Amino acid sequence: MTNPHTIEIRLAQRDDAPALHAMICEIGKATGCADKIASSPEDLARDGFGAHRAFEALIAIDDDTPVAMCLFFPSYSTFRGRAGLYIQDLYVAPSHRGGGFAKRLVSAVAKHAHASGKSYIRLSVDAENAVGQRFYEKLGMRHADDEKIYVLDGDAFDTLAGSN
Repeated sequence: MTNPHTIEIRLAQRDDAPALHAMICEIGKATGCADKIASSPEDLARDGFGAHRAFEALIAIDDDTPVAMCLFFPSYSTFRGRAGLYIQDLYVAPSHRGGGFAKRLVSAVAKHAHASGKSYIRLSVDAENAVGQRFYEKLGMRHADDEKIYVLDGDAFDTLAGSN
């Protein structure tokens, strides 16, 4: 196992878009959703590092090799009356799992959120990912029993967006 002290964790930059995309593809493979990934490194470069950033990401580098990442974006709670962050993707390469990198990344996101005046983090976990669920619970996160996530995309999105 690599010494965790040799890992650099930093905000991702435009040049990291291919590495971020490769890790997102690995998440897709691991969750059986590889066929659903339609994004490209160019999409990530445009949307994460252009004039209108849709997200930020932290990336962990070990000896010039990207080994982990956490992609997140702003969230707002009308109930709390406070801003937060939503973690979209968290990935650690198999070679670096078990070394605390996921916790370090989520902790870094929490510090980033706190420093920018945000007061919470939200995320969703694949229903079949029991290891991920236990991990987040160990961090102090709780499952929101009173919520269900709904998605509007594809033809249904186009139809609704086109209606007046």
